[in-house]
Amino acid sequence: MIDMQPVYLSIKVAGAALVFVAILGTAAALIMHRCSFPGKAVIEALFTMPLVLPPVVTGFILLLLIGKQGPIGSFLSEYFDIQIIFTPLAAVLAAIVVAFPMMYQSAKAAFKTIDPNLEDVARTLGASEGKIVATVTLPLALPGLAAGAVLSFARALGEFGATIMVAGSIVGKTQTIPLAIYFAAESNDLYTAGGYVLIIAIITFAAVLWVNRWHAKTDLASRKDRVIC
Repeated sequence: MIDMQPVYLSIKVAGAALVFVAILGTAAALIMHRCSFPGKAVIEALFTMPLVLPPVVTGFILLLLIGKQGPIGSFLSEYFDIQIIFTPLAAVLAAIVVAFPMMYQSAKAAFKTIDPNLEDVARTLGASEGKIVATVTLPLALPGLAAGAVLSFARALGEFGATIMVAGSIVGKTQTIPLAIYFAAESNDLYTAGGYVLIIAIITFAAVLWVNRWHAKTDLASRKDRVIC
C-alpha cells in the first residue's frame, strides 16, 4: 500500500510555493520589463541562477542562509524562536527558489509580446499606470503567465536536491514525492517507487494538458474575433 502522505505534502508545498512565485515572479518580470536602472543585468542574472545551478548547490546556499548558523536562521531562532531547517516551511522555501526563474522567464516573455501602443492608448485616455497594468498589461499577458504558473508548479512538485538539503526526508513531515521515490528505489521497493512516479506523472500531465487546452480555446476565440473584424 502506497503512503499518500508524501503526495499530499508535495501538493501543499508546490501550491504554497506557486502562490509566492506567481506574485513575485510576475512583479519582478514587470519591473524588469518596464524599468531601466544600474545593475539591472546583475539582478536578472541572480534571478535566473537557480535555473542553471545544480539544485544541491542551491540547497546548500539556502542552508547557509537559513540554517541555525546562517544570518536569517540565527536571527529567527534567537528573536522569534522559529526554526526553518527540517520543517515543511524549508521545503516551501526551496520550492520557491527553484521555481521562481520559471515564472520570471515566462512572465518576462509574455510582457515582451504585448504591443506597447495598446498601453500608450490607455495613457492618452488618462489611465494611471496601475490601471494600465491591471486592465491592459496583465490581461494580455495572461496566457503566458498561466503557462509559467504551471511550469513553476511542476518544477516545485518535482524538486529534490534543494529540498533534501534544507528539509531532509522526515517521513510524515518533510518527505515529498521525489524524496519518497528516491528512498523507495534505494531500498529496492520498486512497486512503491513506481507508484509515486505514476502519481507525479499524472498530476504534471493533467496540469500541462489543462494549460494546452486553455491556450487552444483562447487562440480559437482570438481567431474568431479577427474573422468577425
